[in-house]
Amino acid sequence: MVREYSITVGDRTITVEHGRVAKQADGAVLVRCGDSMVLVTACMSPQEMDLGFFPLTVEYREKGYAAGKIPGSIFKREGRPSDQETLSARLIDHQIRPLFPKNLKNEIQVIVSVLSHDQENDPDIIACIGASLALSISSIPFAGPYATVRVARDQEGNKIVLPTYAQLEESDADVVVAGNAESVINIEGETHELPEAALLDLMEFAHGHIKELCAFQQKIVDEIGKPKVVPVDTPLDERLVARVEELSVARICESLRIADKVAREEAQAAITKEVNAALAEEFPGQEKGIASVLEKIAKREMRNMILNEGRRIDGRTIDEVREITSEIGVLPRAHGSALFTRGQTQALASVTLGTKMDERLVDSLEGKSFKTYMLDYNFPPFATGEVKRMSGPGRREIGHGFLAERAIEPVIPASESFPYTIRIVSDILESNGSSSMATVCAASLALMDAGVPIKCAVAGVNCGLVSEGERFAILTDLLGVEDANGDMDLKIAGTEQGITAFQMDIKVGGIPMETMRLALERAREGRLHVLGLMKQAIAEPKPELSRFAPRILVVKVDPSQIGSIIGPGGKTVREIQELTGATIEIDDDGTVRVSSLDGESGQAAVRRINGIVRKPVVGEVFDGVVKSILDFGAVVEYLPGKEGLLHISEIANRRLEKVEDEIKVGDPVQVKIIEVDNQTGKVRLSHKRLLPDYDPSKERERPPRSSQSGHSHGRGR
Repeated sequence: MVREYSITVGDRTITVEHGRVAKQADGAVLVRCGDSMVLVTACMSPQEMDLGFFPLTVEYREKGYAAGKIPGSIFKREGRPSDQETLSARLIDHQIRPLFPKNLKNEIQVIVSVLSHDQENDPDIIACIGASLALSISSIPFAGPYATVRVARDQEGNKIVLPTYAQLEESDADVVVAGNAESVINIEGETHELPEAALLDLMEFAHGHIKELCAFQQKIVDEIGKPKVVPVDTPLDERLVARVEELSVARICESLRIADKVAREEAQAAITKEVNAALAEEFPGQEKGIASVLEKIAKREMRNMILNEGRRIDGRTIDEVREITSEIGVLPRAHGSALFTRGQTQALASVTLGTKMDERLVDSLEGKSFKTYMLDYNFPPFATGEVKRMSGPGRREIGHGFLAERAIEPVIPASESFPYTIRIVSDILESNGSSSMATVCAASLALMDAGVPIKCAVAGVNCGLVSEGERFAILTDLLGVEDANGDMDLKIAGTEQGITAFQMDIKVGGIPMETMRLALERAREGRLHVLGLMKQAIAEPKPELSRFAPRILVVKVDPSQIGSIIGPGGKTVREIQELTGATIEIDDDGTVRVSSLDGESGQAAVRRINGIVRKPVVGEVFDGVVKSILDFGAVVEYLPGKEGLLHISEIANRRLEKVEDEIKVGDPVQVKIIEVDNQTGKVRLSHKRLLPDYDPSKERERPPRSSQSGHSHGRGR
C-alpha cells in the first residue's frame, strides 16, 4: 500500500512516500522538497560480525539523470563518489551512528540515491530526514526518529529555515543542525565570523523546527513502523571480569597518568600481555574478552579521574591547552609554509600560488564551477606510528580537509584584489587528537608566510565532554584517547571576531542546549589563547610574495578590444607571450591576467597590451624604434604593437635626400603624434618638431591630399 505524508517547514513542503519502490529493503522512503527527490533505504545483515567496531556504512550517490546530465567520464556513467557525495555521506553517518545500540554487531547499510535535483533545494537535508525515517520504520534497532534542518540568515539578519542555494549565497551563515525533541545530535557548518551567541540563536531556531519534524516522523513510524529486532547481548563471564579487575585496575590507573602517548600505550600493552599470561590457564581462549574488559576499565578510570579530580591523562586541567609551537618558512621552495605543533599533534602546511589555469574544476549536479581556493588534508599512517596501505584520500581525509577549508575561506581575499589560485596542503606528521584544528592553525600561518593578504589569522580548537548523570566536564583541546572515550568532539575554528567553521560528533543520544552554550564559550576561550600564541610567530601577512611565486598583473580592457589583443588566429597574443615569457589569460568581460615568474616579464607584456588597446592622441610624445625604411619615410613603433609613419619631411629640420642619411632600422627615435585619421586610425609622426631648433613659422601649409597623392598610402599603419 502506497502512503504519502507532507509537512510544511518554513515556506517549504517536504513530502514522504512509502510503499511504492524498494519494497524489499528493510526500510525505504522517497523524500521530496520542491523537485529535489531522494530515495533512502536501510538494510541490516542477519549475521552478527565481531569486528571490534560498529559496521555501519552510509552511501550517498547522485545520479546524473537527476539534473538531466550525462556523466562526463570516459565511460559516461557514474563512477567513484565525488568529494561532495562523500561529505554528504559523512554528514548522515555522524548523525545516525550514536543512535544505534552499543551491543549491535550486525552490518548496517544506508544508501541515499539522489533521483531528482531542481537546482534550488539541496538534497542533503531531505536525505538526512530520509535516513531517519528509513531506519525508524525498519526492524533495525535505532533510537529514532531524529530530524535535520539547515538554517541561514538574510542580509537583514532574519533567520531562514531550509534556505535555497540563492539564499545561501547571500547569507553569512550555513548551519546544519540535527537533533531529537530534547537535544542536539550533530551540528556542522560555517559562518562569516559570527559570535557564539548568534550561532546559538540559529541552533535554537533550528531546534524548534526539528521538534516539529520529529513529531511528524513519529506519526509515520506509529502507522507503518515494523517491530524492532532486539540485539542479543552476550555478557562476559563475571568471574573473568572480577579477575581482570583484580589484576589490572591499579596498574591501569598508573598508566593513565603517563603523559606521553607512546609510553602510555606501551605500558597498557604490557598490562594486557601480563593479564593474558596470568589468566591463560584459568580462562583459555578468552583473549578478546580480556581485551574488552581492560578497555572498559581504562575508559571508566579515565572518565572518573576527569570527573572526580579535574585531572586529565597528560596532567592538564580541563580547560588547559597543550603546549604550542609555531614556525614559518620551514620549506625553502614552497611559496609559504608553516609547522604547527600542539602537544603530540603536528601539522605541516604549505601554500602554492597559481594562475587561473590552476583552478580546480568541480562538476556536480549543480553544474560546473571552478575553485580558486582549495585545501587538501593528508593523514599518513606514520602520524600514529602505524603501518597501513596508502592510497588516495579516504573519507576522513576529505572530511577533515573540507572542515579546515571552510574555516579559512572567510578570510581569503577576493579574486578581484588577489587574482591567484591558492592551494593549501596540510600533511599531518604526528597525531594525538585534533589534527583538523591543527591544520587550520598551520594553514593560517602558511598563508601569512606566503604574503597572501588574509584579513586576519584563524585558529581552531576542539572541546570534548565527559558526563555521568548530572555531573559533566567540558574539556578543551582533546587528546586522541579523550576523543575515543569521551561523549563529544566539538571542533570550532574562527578569528578573534567570531566563528568561521564548526563540526560536532557525539557518542551519546544528544547534547542539551545549555551544554552546547558552555562548550561554545569554552572553545572561544581556547581559540583566543591559540591565536595569541600564533601571533608570536607572525602577526600579519608578509608584505611581499615569495620570489618563487608567479607574479600576476590584471588589466581591464573594453571587451571589443579583445580581438585586437588575440590577433588573427591568436597571432598577436602568442607573439607577446614569446617575446616577454609571460602567460596571458583573457576573460570575456575584458579581464586580462598576465602571469610571469618575474615582475619584469609581466610588466613588458602589460605594456604591449596597453599599447594595443590604447587610442593615440595628437600631441603625445613617445620613445619609438624604427621598424622599417620606406622611400618616403620610416615606420616607427611608438608603443608595443603600435606603428605610425614618420614622413621624410618630419625627420629633420633640413631637406633629406634619403631617409637612411638620418635614421636606420633599429634606431631609437623620439616622436610626436601630429595626426590621427579618425576613419582608419592611421597615425602620422614627427621627430623634427621635438628638436630644439624647430621653427614652426617656417612650416608651410600642407596642401590637402587627394586620393592620388603620393603620400595617401604611406601615412602609417
